[in-house]
Amino acid sequence: MTAQLPDGPAIRRICLVATEESGDRLGARLMKVLRQRLGDGVAFSGVGGRDMMREGLVSLFPIEELSIMGFTGVLKQLPKILRLLRQTVDSVVASQPDVLVIIDSPDFTQRVAKRVRAKDSSIPIVNYVAPTVWAWRPGRARTMRGYIDHVLGLLPFEPEAFQRLGGPPCTYVGHPLIEQLASLRPSAAEQARRDAKPPVLLVLPGSRRSEVARHVAVFGETLARLRAQGIAFEAVVPTTPHLEAAVRAGVASWPVAPRIITDEAEKRAAFRSAHAALAKSGTVTLELAISGVPMVTAYRVGEVEAFILRRLVKVQSVILANLVIGENVIPEHLQEACTADNLAPVLVDLLSNGPIRARQVAAFDRLDDIMSTGAASPSERAAEVVLATMRGGPRGTP
Repeated sequence: MTAQLPDGPAIRRICLVATEESGDRLGARLMKVLRQRLGDGVAFSGVGGRDMMREGLVSLFPIEELSIMGFTGVLKQLPKILRLLRQTVDSVVASQPDVLVIIDSPDFTQRVAKRVRAKDSSIPIVNYVAPTVWAWRPGRARTMRGYIDHVLGLLPFEPEAFQRLGGPPCTYVGHPLIEQLASLRPSAAEQARRDAKPPVLLVLPGSRRSEVARHVAVFGETLARLRAQGIAFEAVVPTTPHLEAAVRAGVASWPVAPRIITDEAEKRAAFRSAHAALAKSGTVTLELAISGVPMVTAYRVGEVEAFILRRLVKVQSVILANLVIGENVIPEHLQEACTADNLAPVLVDLLSNGPIRARQVAAFDRLDDIMSTGAASPSERAAEVVLATMRGGPRGTP
């Protein structure tokens, strides 16, 4: 039942700011749970995409306005970014929400949080998706104490990292992939295809145009090495509709014609049937690990970015699945090491059920326990913290 104030129904005003599709999906699931808890006694405002708007958010501007990549792109669009930042901050402060939830996209959302706190320190602020202070720029954690009241971590080691680094309180709420286990785990028929010949090999060059451009040639050369050794496989390249043309152009010179899929349901089906993967490092490594697909990973960035990252990154692996598991079971070949000479031998092991594959499969079996959130889903755990952080506490919760 929705709580009542003496003068009528309680309306809890919740402001959310998400500027990327992944954050939009997280925000939408959070909004859905909050509406279940608060009924008609909640009003949403802020910035979000299609999924959040379907849950009732009227976005200040389309999130595509902030889809700017690279240092040069940011510099060219800086006046626009600053205008949208001011617009967002002014809107949040004017709406006087019971809580502000910033979701991922730290380059933009952290600045929103800082400025909102400077203008009105009474507005509680929750940061959904912890910035990677455990990987680089650890001093950010202590700085965040000045404007973030609570951090919602997607990875189980993040609460300890924020405590060690002097950051704000952090609660592990769980990764959204946990809510998708049924679509990631194979059926009996899919497991049979996973074990059948020729094995399905997923090839994942990246989710951005620049990533595809950097990886597609070396990935094609790697497949050529396998073909030259007489190793049979069925290559499948999952991508997104807006990248399909770039991917098709990139794979045109491959010695193996892959099957390219853009439908999300087809992509999940491919993950459930795949025997191994060649992947650009990123969130997809955790998705593959949860699906039980052994992999070899690679990553190339521009020379300027590489120069900066070498000096700032403080973790033993850049592979998300390795960090969650706690050991480097997934081989990673970065920058100059991202070559067919390094990638092909690992794929031979993975496709032929060698020791590298066996070690990964054993490690992936531990992921359910490592990432468990108990009976509650990640969205439900996140909603509990948001409700508890509101002005006046969790009024209206069951």
